[in-house]
Amino acid sequence: MKKLRVGIVGFGFIGPHHMDAIRRLGFAEVTGIATISAADAQARAAQYFIPRAFATWQELVADPAIDVVDVAAPTALHAPVALAAIAAGKHVIVDKPMALTSADTKVMLAAAQKAGVVNALTYTIRYNVMLQHARALIARGDLGEFRYAQGHYLQEWLLKDTDFNWRLEPEQGGALGQVADAGAHWYDMVQHLTGRKIVRVLADLTQFIKVRQRPADGQREAFAAGRGPTVDYQVKVPDLGMILFEFDNGGRGLFSVSAMAAGHKNDLSIELCGAKSSVRWHQERPDELWIGHRDEPNQTLVKDPPLLDPSVRRYAALPGGHAEAWPDAFRNLMRNILTFIAEGRDIREADGSEFPTFATGHEVACICDAIGASAAAGSRWEEIRR
Repeated sequence: MKKLRVGIVGFGFIGPHHMDAIRRLGFAEVTGIATISAADAQARAAQYFIPRAFATWQELVADPAIDVVDVAAPTALHAPVALAAIAAGKHVIVDKPMALTSADTKVMLAAAQKAGVVNALTYTIRYNVMLQHARALIARGDLGEFRYAQGHYLQEWLLKDTDFNWRLEPEQGGALGQVADAGAHWYDMVQHLTGRKIVRVLADLTQFIKVRQRPADGQREAFAAGRGPTVDYQVKVPDLGMILFEFDNGGRGLFSVSAMAAGHKNDLSIELCGAKSSVRWHQERPDELWIGHRDEPNQTLVKDPPLLDPSVRRYAALPGGHAEAWPDAFRNLMRNILTFIAEGRDIREADGSEFPTFATGHEVACICDAIGASAAAGSRWEEIRR
């Protein structure tokens, strides 16, 4: 196994977390970054002791010393950066969502398949160890036939009209805002855990704040409080999404997503109900998995490697009583992706479970297409066109 050299494009809120996850592995290093300007890249590289600061992302992609291009920039840049990296023969990791439109994701998928490079998406949350245990329970039949899923992804960082970020700009973050950006995690996760495909959706999208205060001097990072002079900005993306799902076995789902729910910091939940039992997981209590029964007491299983399904114990890096959470799920995913690359494995061997590929990202983009079409048509059922 050789040491991999990774270049990161974009270094706002999420970029440093990509770097942290990579550095924790030992067999990969972040050797360069490109950000919004040459000066910013130089400052960030000095801050984090990254060897190279590139003036542009094009220079990073073209550098023969970079093995893997990790795209952590705003969504509008995902397709152009990834396509350039693929053309340069680089392996590519792209932060979710994969691109602005399913037309873009389709082109990216075709290019990656033709080039034979490893391609991956950072649907990070699914690699929390307790979610992987839930998936193992479902796969071995403990829940029985899957019938129903429910959940939400609620945050508060866009609650006020002075809160602003590029994710509110359709040309930067897409037409659905948080419904696609945060919601993509849930659409991926419910299919990954259950092994079922979403086939139809019915969506209601609502907007509460029509005009926001955009920073006069540029962008603001996600979760940063509003301050300084602003200008009026006419909002074009929804603030709340409420979505019904139908799965390929006739099961149903119900999901809501918003970043305007006071008190909800990073509150993702998912509950899966089968013919025998149910499981429920909350991101803000990541080391716990609730297991519901009818004919015996309910359980709350707290993470302890010996109690987990043997197939997923590798996702727990620490003994019981030692908390593992969001950064550890990120490490788990990056380890899967970069080990696959370092071992020289063929991308045709990837089945989407070890890490999400561009095929996964395209599928989620198609789900988002149907959500948007359903809402635009007055909340009617729309089939997923993959």
